[in-house]
Amino acid sequence: MKGRNAKKELYKQKNISKLYPEYYLIKVKNFNDIAKDNLDEWIYFLKNEEIKDEFNAKGIKEAKEKLDIMKLPLDKQIAYERYVEDLMYQNSLINSNYGAGKIEGIKEGIEKGIQKGKIEGKIEGEKLAKIEIAKKLLKQNIDLNIIESSTGLSIEEIKSLN
Repeated sequence: MKGRNAKKELYKQKNISKLYPEYYLIKVKNFNDIAKDNLDEWIYFLKNEEIKDEFNAKGIKEAKEKLDIMKLPLDKQIAYERYVEDLMYQNSLINSNYGAGKIEGIKEGIEKGIQKGKIEGKIEGEKLAKIEIAKKLLKQNIDLNIIESSTGLSIEEIKSLN
């Protein structure tokens, strides 16, 4: 009893049976081939090596796919495995090329954005310089037409500087 109490204390469980899995023995040969629930569908599969289309137990569709492949002749199984590997390889190429293309596109977009920003900044800087010149000329009471022709600003823009 000492060993059992030590395990209870070690695993902090009152019922040591909760630590161990439960096992059920199913005599497949005694199964009557009538699938009433999900467990019956799996038992039917184990007994008959067949999965009916109407079965819908969790995971049974995947088992049917594997079973169908396993029933193929060996040369067809090998061909199928090569086909699946080829699909995975193609998918990998597409994904890696997509990623590389995406990175390249982002870099190109950043470069274009920087270039556009430089151009817009230059234009904005030139406009600010023209406005400063126009303000100085206005302080000196220079004719608006002369300021217009000197700076390229419109008469309305020049008047709004006052």
